[in-house]
Amino acid sequence: MINYHLLVAGRVQGVGFRWATLEIANELGLVGWVKNRADGQVEIVVQGQHAAVRTFLKRIQAGPNRWAQVDRVQVKQENLADFADFSIREGF
Repeated sequence: MINYHLLVAGRVQGVGFRWATLEIANELGLVGWVKNRADGQVEIVVQGQHAAVRTFLKRIQAGPNRWAQVDRVQVKQENLADFADFSIREGF
């Protein structure tokens, strides 16, 4: 198991990014959360099996849907947390 904290920059708000992220996480059996930030970035905490998290990162970096454009993803590994599912949190 691994836990990553991500900050995603680009055209990532107002384009369905959080919903697409939720769908990808659920498809891969991951837990954590995603939310919009006031600075225009999207923040994600994702946790799960190494291979699934690597796949998640690749899909996020590519843009999880056709409307998003990801310019940069900052990735920081964190300690495992106790999440029941993957959710969208209210931002800002």
